[in-house]
Amino acid sequence: MSNLIPRRMSLFDEFFRDLAPGFYIRPLHGEPLPQQIKLDVSESDNAYTIAAELPGVNKDAIHVTVENNVVTISAEVKQEDTKRDGDKVLHSERYFGAVSRTLALPGDVDEAQASAKFENGVLTLTLPKKVAVAGKRIRIE
Repeated sequence: MSNLIPRRMSLFDEFFRDLAPGFYIRPLHGEPLPQQIKLDVSESDNAYTIAAELPGVNKDAIHVTVENNVVTISAEVKQEDTKRDGDKVLHSERYFGAVSRTLALPGDVDEAQASAKFENGVLTLTLPKKVAVAGKRIRIE
């Protein structure tokens, strides 16, 4: 049995829904960006792999920076309806948004070998681990 209590509209909500139904129309472009980018992070022997969900984002609006072991993913969305000549706009919804996420990986990343692929709203980063250089023993004379 579910412990969830069903949410009912208040009398106030019902009044305004009936009075001004245009205010309850869902956005034409779907939901805006989430408050935080959802990530899956995995590690193999030689690389880290990050899969980040960025639905509705254009590939050119995604920015990724890597510095040592810190990865930052940011994205901006600008969705507008186009208007043709002679059209009369009856309802228009646009939204602009930016979201970013920064995380620290357990080890340093080889930035020169890093790669990224964006497909179906998912950004996949392959970040090879930086090869640790063993310290050179100094001969004492």
